[in-house]
Amino acid sequence: MEHDLSYYMSLPYTLIIKEIHDESGKYFYGTYAELDGCQSTGDDVAELLENMNEARSGWLEVKLEHGDPIPEPKDDYSGKILLRIPKSLHQQLAVKADLEGISLNQYMLYKLSK
Repeated sequence: MEHDLSYYMSLPYTLIIKEIHDESGKYFYGTYAELDGCQSTGDDVAELLENMNEARSGWLEVKLEHGDPIPEPKDDYSGKILLRIPKSLHQQLAVKADLEGISLNQYMLYKLSK
């Protein structure tokens, strides 16, 4: 099923914004995680958002014109991950969780969310 520009423009792509301070001064840089090469800048966040909307529209138009595949945002996060770690690290984390009186899962969530 082929989609049009308005369909892709309505999708919740992941916008990453960075405040930049370099030799040219302070500005904001943005890119969409799923749309490789779709990026822009702005003097403030409002200008960046406007520029990013324009950049996304142009990026999508070119992809549609050439029949290139267009990725859609991912929304299949289950909240579960499988992580292999060294036994020694597992032991350290388990001991610290015990000392805090919480489960290893709760302790790791706390450490990851810092």
